Amino acid sequence: DGHFMLSSEAGVLPLREQDILYKKRLAPGELLLLDFASGQLIADEEIKRELATRHPYAEWLAQEVVSLSSNDFKETLIELGTKQRHFGYTREDIDQYLIPLVEEQKDPLGAMGTDIPLAVLSERPQSLFRYFKQLFAQVTNPPIDALREEIVTSTLTWLGRQGELLTPNRANCRRVRLETPILRPDEAHVLKQCGLKQKTISTTFTDSLEEALDMIVDEAVTAAQNGYELLTLSDRLVRPGALPMPILLVTSAIHHALIRKGLRTNLSLIVEGGEIREVHHVATLIGYGADAIYPYLAYATLEEAVGDRFTDVAKRYQKAVTEGVVKVMSKMGISTIFSYRGAQIFEAVGIDRSVIEQHFTGTVSQLSGMTLELMEEEVRRAQQVADERIHLESGSVFRYRQAGEHHAFNPATIHLLQHACRTNDYRLYQKYAQRIQEEPATVLRHLLTFKETTAIPIEEVEPISEIVKYFKTGAMSYGSLSKEAHETLAIAMNRLGGKSNSGEGGEEEERYEHDENGDFRMSRIKQIASGRFGVTSHYLVHADELQIKVAQGAKPGEGGQLPGEKVYPWIARVRASTPGVGLISPPPHHDIYSIEDLAQLIHDLKRANDQARISVKLVAKGGVGTIAAGVAKGLADVIVISGHDGGTGASPKTSIQHAGLPW
Repeated sequence: DGHFMLSSEAGVLPLREQDILYKKRLAPGELLLLDFASGQLIADEEIKRELATRHPYAEWLAQEVVSLSSNDFKETLIELGTKQRHFGYTREDIDQYLIPLVEEQKDPLGAMGTDIPLAVLSERPQSLFRYFKQLFAQVTNPPIDALREEIVTSTLTWLGRQGELLTPNRANCRRVRLETPILRPDEAHVLKQCGLKQKTISTTFTDSLEEALDMIVDEAVTAAQNGYELLTLSDRLVRPGALPMPILLVTSAIHHALIRKGLRTNLSLIVEGGEIREVHHVATLIGYGADAIYPYLAYATLEEAVGDRFTDVAKRYQKAVTEGVVKVMSKMGISTIFSYRGAQIFEAVGIDRSVIEQHFTGTVSQLSGMTLELMEEEVRRAQQVADERIHLESGSVFRYRQAGEHHAFNPATIHLLQHACRTNDYRLYQKYAQRIQEEPATVLRHLLTFKETTAIPIEEVEPISEIVKYFKTGAMSYGSLSKEAHETLAIAMNRLGGKSNSGEGGEEEERYEHDENGDFRMSRIKQIASGRFGVTSHYLVHADELQIKVAQGAKPGEGGQLPGEKVYPWIARVRASTPGVGLISPPPHHDIYSIEDLAQLIHDLKRANDQARISVKLVAKGGVGTIAAGVAKGLADVIVISGHDGGTGASPKTSIQHAGLPW
């Protein structure tokens, strides 16, 4: 109850007479010291006064902390196009990602999920960053709302030797203070002359990636032992014959080697990489130990692309990427860079277990695959492609290109499906189905095959009229889809006896009545998401199933987004909002912070509509079975586990491509 009582009869301390019965209520943050040397109890105020005046801390900080001054230095590179090709840049990277990132000063939005193969399944060389998927919190450890809870977020970063924790001294304050771990060109330039002992290691190789990696790790360990305070990993020396090592691999390998040697706090790792351009790249590097990051090629690219439009290109990029990293951290309920650095909040998909154990120690990896030998082969293939090109490739991650990455939804298959449906031609549908079967694997389930077994007598199989009643549409909101598309899905499912899902965004009440021709436009599954848009008692009672969306496949750990230009008056009316004003749901349900809270909402929904089944929507991740068990204990009737690739709504491109796991 907050009380402490000590008695000399316990024989623990030779207490003074006035301390024989010492009774005190401690306030939050208040200390109580038992001094064995003097046999006294020392109160909170006296303890803190003594600690605060023991050393001239303010003087040390004023004299020793280095703050990087700003200047007009800009990153420009000779043969920029050659460098861009060496590091896998495409026109899509520049036009669809980097330029919007700087113009809007935030991670650019995309929509409709992703339909390209996982990195491990792709037939094209892939960046190592694409093999790592961001983890996210669900239910018991909810994400935080970085927009509304900005006061608790911090991107403050310190560079240099950390010093002795238990022996405060002036040398401990000899560090560089950064407001964000993403360095601008002027900051990176000044950092070279900051006075701390520093060393640069080139992360290129010629013969064997594995041998080069071992040499670099040994060199980094030696630098830590010899008193270096800043260690820069740089791939600037990439050229024909000198290939870039995957910068994420080098960073994590050194980070873990220093940890094993007990040397990690001796120096800071600064990563100077040409491959680094996206929010995900920066977040992953920090997650695997980088203290500061300098994406020099991204800055040079932006100076050429939009330098004449903005005088502060570097600051705009730094601000946007920093906010993007904060949002990625928020998905796990983490609010400071200190807590995120080295936390490895990622799951690998398709990295060989031997590589994980040695260089990404502790990372969850349920699917093996890429060895160091295969990574080297990927790098060599990518460089060969780069050397053969004169101009940048168009890029095909966000949009289908005939000679680019495979897309599950491509013009050939979609045309066949639409034509088969419009003409009611079953032969065309069979051709479409055959085409789908022959396409390359995109996700893990495409690798599954049917076991050979004895055929089941057709009399034992349910008739088509019953099978179609199991059909459900994905949750697509009124707003992400047009009125016509949203209602047509509902009509189709109701004709079959299946169920359409309203998604997050409400539903017009006029749809609760049958049309004159007998059609029914009501969605039988109503979704309750964190924004609660359009959720009323009328909405809840007109449903056969109520679905609580904890997470969604296109952007797990985040809330939904509807851009302002799509909030038409009729959308705003259904959602009880203002036309033209963008709608962003909070990442967590602000009434669900535990399984008990979820159980309470399930109970409330069952009281609102005692005829409806209650489902809870989660997203695949390592350990999702444990979460699902808790949801079942909360008395949900249905548990939906989505994959990583779905979603009609708007979402940061970082989330669409790099968050969530394949089903």
